[in-house]
Amino acid sequence: MEREEQQSMEAYTSFARVYDTFMDNIPYEEWCEYLTGLMREYGVRDGLVLDLGCGTGNMTELLAKAGYDMIGADNAEEMLEIAMEKRDRSGHDILYLLQDMREFELYGTVRAVISVCDSVNYITEPEELQEVFRLVNNYLDPKGVFIFDFNTRYKYEEILGDRTIAENREECSFIWDNYYYEDEKINEYDLSLFIETDKDSGLYRKYEETHYQRAYTLEEMKELIRKSGLEFVTAYDAFSKNAPMDTSERIYVIAREQGK
Repeated sequence: MEREEQQSMEAYTSFARVYDTFMDNIPYEEWCEYLTGLMREYGVRDGLVLDLGCGTGNMTELLAKAGYDMIGADNAEEMLEIAMEKRDRSGHDILYLLQDMREFELYGTVRAVISVCDSVNYITEPEELQEVFRLVNNYLDPKGVFIFDFNTRYKYEEILGDRTIAENREECSFIWDNYYYEDEKINEYDLSLFIETDKDSGLYRKYEETHYQRAYTLEEMKELIRKSGLEFVTAYDAFSKNAPMDTSERIYVIAREQGK
């Protein structure tokens, strides 16, 4: 598992260059509206917010636009470089930190921590995810809010499974071979990327990456939250106020800081 863990936390190296191209079907604005609605419901209408596993900064930018003072943390330098380019264009005052979520450090506490787009699934060892949650509790204001989402076991088993997904764009294309190992609860993504290097000659360069995510159940998440010192508040079937179902593909979890 050590090799898997190392590779999973080094995800999105070559892919960082074309990540936004392939993610252009994700309705980030709608996701942000849902997320800000949850934060406001729990009293977080402004102030410092940490986006943990911020990637190329799509959600971080939208939250800054919504009036939050944003910090973004990610361990992929290539992703953060793109996030900082977006910051330069938007002019938003966002602090980006190159940090592994398993050992992140802040200068002080924040009103809320968010972690979306299944970032926590990349933490493939439960005890390490518990440490992430412990750090979140440590850096939250008293009764501060932690909101995160995760892909469910149902999604890995029934939706992704052992499938091959391919997509072709003018400037890049990819082949995604997916494998789910039920006994280990590990989902493996083998990515082959073909990225245009020279428009005039039409030359493409091939990159290969392997990513790993772990399938967690909601009960496992609740237990890790409890052990970390956080207080579990509620969970929803993603982008709704409905209780999670057996067929939920993504679940949102809300937790709160509890005496450190």
